[in-house]
Amino acid sequence: MKHLFLTVMALVVITILSCTSCSKDDSLTTTPTGGIIDPGNDPNFTIVANTDAGFSHFNRKVLVFNIPIYAVTAVENSKLLHAANLMAQYLDNNEDGTIDNMTIYNSMISNKAFLFMWKTEADRDNFNPPAGFEVGQDLGADETVPVWHTNGHTGQFDAAIEEVWHIVTNGGHERAYSNVFSSQSGSQISNAMDIARGGHFENPPSSYPSEAWYTYNDTTCDYNCQVGEYLYWTMSSMLGAQENRLSEIDNEWRLNTRTLVENTDTAAFAIFTNPEYNMPTVLPDGTYRQ
Repeated sequence: MKHLFLTVMALVVITILSCTSCSKDDSLTTTPTGGIIDPGNDPNFTIVANTDAGFSHFNRKVLVFNIPIYAVTAVENSKLLHAANLMAQYLDNNEDGTIDNMTIYNSMISNKAFLFMWKTEADRDNFNPPAGFEVGQDLGADETVPVWHTNGHTGQFDAAIEEVWHIVTNGGHERAYSNVFSSQSGSQISNAMDIARGGHFENPPSSYPSEAWYTYNDTTCDYNCQVGEYLYWTMSSMLGAQENRLSEIDNEWRLNTRTLVENTDTAAFAIFTNPEYNMPTVLPDGTYRQ
């Protein structure tokens, strides 16, 4: 699914930590301005009323290591909490309470990364971000499907896996390690993508070379967008999210298992397994530290 990145400028009232090692106790949900809406039964996150200037489109939010996830009124609390847990698992994949890669996290904070959840396309399209944030990512409530994880990775796919990952890579990896993960041409990951597509294409071609295994053909997705999608396909396939989905995705991506990525896309596999970046090794399922 093509993702929507918002490049915007603004200031939201959140406490930003100056810690060098953030833990669950001191940073997961720093109390923001606004009353508690629903503490629910989640052991890590509290949904609070949103009063952030310029974000009145959303009535509530959750903070994940001080990264905000906003939601419109119609988004179910369970979906909002699911997104929060996924983000926490991406940032603290071994779930020891400490962020795995502080370089990635600091980049997200400095770039004022945020996620926003919508129920209808009008919710999404009518939101005009204020000045002060660098990067935003949208996530639809109806494409957020927590039960996919308990149904043996069958049925309607949980697209929150993708959209939450996009904000982590766009706000984090692409900016913190630009020589490696930048969506601009010439980075290591974009060079790997050119191999995967069978050539360098600024926009999707009418047909891809027969040897290509990444063949996304949405003409509204430019080169930078294609790199973001490639980061998602590589990660999700290596972590097992695509094992049961080849018939659904082979028009876009053919390496649906870790073994296929390792044996075929050797350039991307080398990047994703480089210990310097501490990439996720376990697929998030929405149950952070539970």
